[in-house]
Amino acid sequence: MKTFCASILLIFGFSLLGKAQEKGDEEESKQINIVYGANFTKNEVEYPGASIFSKDDRQVQFEHQGADLWCDVAIYYQKDNRLEAIGNVILKQGDSVEMTSKKINYLGDVKLAKAWGNVVLTNSDMTLRTDTLRLDREKQEAYYKDNGTVIDSSNTLTSKIGKYFMELKKYQFLDSVHIQNPKYTVDSEQLDYYQTSKNAYMYGPSTIIGETYKIYCERGFYDTKVESGYGIKNTRIDYNNRIIEGDSVYFNKVNEFASATNNITVTDTINNGIIRAHYAEVYKAKDSVFATRRAVSISVQERDSLYVHGDILMVTGKPEERLLRAFRNAKFYKTDLSGKCDSIHSEQKTGITQLIKNPIIWNGANQMTGDSIHLKSNLETEKLDSLKVLENAFIISLDSVSMTGYNQAKGINLFGQFIENELKIIDLIQNTEVVYYMYNDDDELIGIDKTVCSKIRITMAENDIEDLTFYTDPDGDIFPEKDLPENSRILKGFVWRGDERILTKDDIFDEDDNNLELVVIKGIDNPIDIDAEEQQRSQNETDPINNISSKNKAENPKKSTIPKKVK
Repeated sequence: MKTFCASILLIFGFSLLGKAQEKGDEEESKQINIVYGANFTKNEVEYPGASIFSKDDRQVQFEHQGADLWCDVAIYYQKDNRLEAIGNVILKQGDSVEMTSKKINYLGDVKLAKAWGNVVLTNSDMTLRTDTLRLDREKQEAYYKDNGTVIDSSNTLTSKIGKYFMELKKYQFLDSVHIQNPKYTVDSEQLDYYQTSKNAYMYGPSTIIGETYKIYCERGFYDTKVESGYGIKNTRIDYNNRIIEGDSVYFNKVNEFASATNNITVTDTINNGIIRAHYAEVYKAKDSVFATRRAVSISVQERDSLYVHGDILMVTGKPEERLLRAFRNAKFYKTDLSGKCDSIHSEQKTGITQLIKNPIIWNGANQMTGDSIHLKSNLETEKLDSLKVLENAFIISLDSVSMTGYNQAKGINLFGQFIENELKIIDLIQNTEVVYYMYNDDDELIGIDKTVCSKIRITMAENDIEDLTFYTDPDGDIFPEKDLPENSRILKGFVWRGDERILTKDDIFDEDDNNLELVVIKGIDNPIDIDAEEQQRSQNETDPINNISSKNKAENPKKSTIPKKVK
């Protein structure tokens, strides 16, 4: 029994001795080591417990866990394992990191250095300058809070507060962040910057100004190598003569391309026009816009704007030669005039708007149809000037007194004239026919006028028929209501489409437009730069963000996609 206990005690003793030895080795490895002390002295009054070393023909040198430090004067507290280095201080960590300053306080137990006075930290192709810098060798992080400047191979970056993550080669800048480049500038409240990829992630109000664009966003990404990126919160791009705003906006300088998703507004600053949609593409070189998903073009006028909608909208050409095209399910609305057809083609240079395939328009309560309809604007005043309804022109309005009969006029062609944006005169030409309910001043029915002739002129007042004039051998009469059968009161080709009438600007959108499921914009409520993702990119030689040149990007432009309507 004694032998057994002795054995246990012996093993326990060796264990304690081993742990003590390990602890001693660990403490020894944490100790700051003197490599070259040069001149040695002590000053217990000013520096109690410290050893003071000063240079001779070479500087004092210390070493600590893979880092070397040189200085003119060192105050070394061996018991506390800390060091004050003064004068021409150099701290090197391996072959990649070097820091110079006037003074450094270094804590060996936690591997923390605080440097003052013209601090310069270099790491491969990067230089950081500041007045005061904290370097945490344990976490491999550097931090400043009194203004700093970072210079790499592409950019000069400044901020009041900054943090450098050495392993990730990532900077986190706060407060008055500025990037200066010969081709652009960036200003932000907060910005994360990756040294390898040259990618910047912006948080808070940020502005990028390039040679041909200006961008504002409150959350976004910018590839500084190729001047490409996106904003995902309150984004705006001033792009040539257009302003693009949306929940998410992407742009690429090389391809002169921008696209936007959700709640988009594209403003034409020259022609005073606006496009709203939930997806749009802007091609700067071609001076064109493509828009879909509840897309609407708004021509802003002094009192009465024109709204044009289609499943697809395209605006192309230089400002003085703009073409607006609306495809599939096209509709338009202004206060006294609205219409619909398969497609709309509007030309800025001529002022002509064509309604193509199954067109119908409403002037007040008057329904007009024909094989094709043209509207012409005055190029100087931009007000409506004239109207053409070609082939099978037909006008119908519900009798406003009886609310049962229909006033009708038809002919081969129709020509209308606008005065101050109001339709005042209508001329129906060739094979014209009329059915018109006539009343006295007391709204008592006089009779129903049914006439055939070669031409009819209709004078309008406040979008209602004021007078009818028949030309060239009119043939007809005013019939008492009882003498004109119901079927004789309807002209051939009559189709009433009153339930389709567009009464407000919101009526240009159908059920599918109003029930779109918008794309979810990611990254707004969480960081948009993931460190692991960046590390993976930097190690991937074929990653397009890091390695495709501007030339290659120009040869392989981003393909545009046309999202299908969500049903």
